[in-house]
Amino acid sequence: MLKPQLMKAAFGLIYHTGAAKLLHRYWGGRGVIFCLHHVTPGGGNQVGFAPNSNLEITPEFLEQLIRHVQARGYEVAAISEIAGRLRENNSNKRFAVFTLDDGYVDNLRSALPVFERNKCPFTVYVAPRIADGTCELWWRGLEAVIAKNDRLELSIGDFSFAASTSTLPQKWQAWHKIAPRLQNMNEYQQRNWIKDAAQKYDIDLNLICRQAAMTWDQLGDLAKHKLVTIGAHTLNHYNLLKLSEADAVHEIATSRALIEQQLQRPIQHFAYPYGNSDAAGPREFELAQAAGFETAVVTRLGPVETGHVEHLQALPRIMISGRFQDTRYIDALLSGVPSRLSNGFKPLNID
Repeated sequence: MLKPQLMKAAFGLIYHTGAAKLLHRYWGGRGVIFCLHHVTPGGGNQVGFAPNSNLEITPEFLEQLIRHVQARGYEVAAISEIAGRLRENNSNKRFAVFTLDDGYVDNLRSALPVFERNKCPFTVYVAPRIADGTCELWWRGLEAVIAKNDRLELSIGDFSFAASTSTLPQKWQAWHKIAPRLQNMNEYQQRNWIKDAAQKYDIDLNLICRQAAMTWDQLGDLAKHKLVTIGAHTLNHYNLLKLSEADAVHEIATSRALIEQQLQRPIQHFAYPYGNSDAAGPREFELAQAAGFETAVVTRLGPVETGHVEHLQALPRIMISGRFQDTRYIDALLSGVPSRLSNGFKPLNID
């Protein structure tokens, strides 16, 4: 993956050369689904050691984003409208759908007022164990372990890390060495590893999750809002591609059943955790379809094309990162140029 500085340069080039404006007409697709996580004051603008700030944006940028896409001719729409819009003949009628993954409490406190002011529908994908406050959010747990300690001694398989983490550069070095290895582990081993590391360094993983997530009562109140759709996001926020088929089916089905039980409403839409090609592929798309979900979304980059009407369980999204809170970068992404270049110029990335 390109570093953020290189991505910014590439997006800037697409924007300033006029390619974004020119090619948007041809490669901009029928619409776009935005993927967000946290919306919080100062989100993405933290200084110091904040490796997960890319998952955060400010409420101000969310509002700017909504108004920017509307000014570009997009109609904000609910996730449930996508299939119908793809079947319409008017290809000039582009749509923008807003989705938020995991079910964080800032979605209620900071994002909802923005969506309300702009009368913009949105979807929140919920993982029940996150709502329970018991999910091991390994990325936040690892950040807390590194941030709290001036020295770490940890092992992942054959890899050992024993070094000072007292300075900012040392903390970043520890993150860049440990996080990729942890992300690539077997899901069950990964969660056991972060629990052991957290216990060793006196980090309360349940507290991290509970403080970050909406409770079921809060989700119940949110679900009643006319702008809101609640979707499923697996039970434990596991990478489904790394699971056996039986375990993947259990994650998908159980998440839906628990959310429906808690919120007393049908759940028709799904998001694959992580959602890239290393986390969801043809098998997962088939499982989501077999489970009866109307739509399922990935994080493979790109606009929604007419051809996605036959692949509603593999809908692409544009990730909105705290490092790219600038409408110039949004225009570059909306153009379809980055996705076509990364996709070998194919309009659909469903393999």
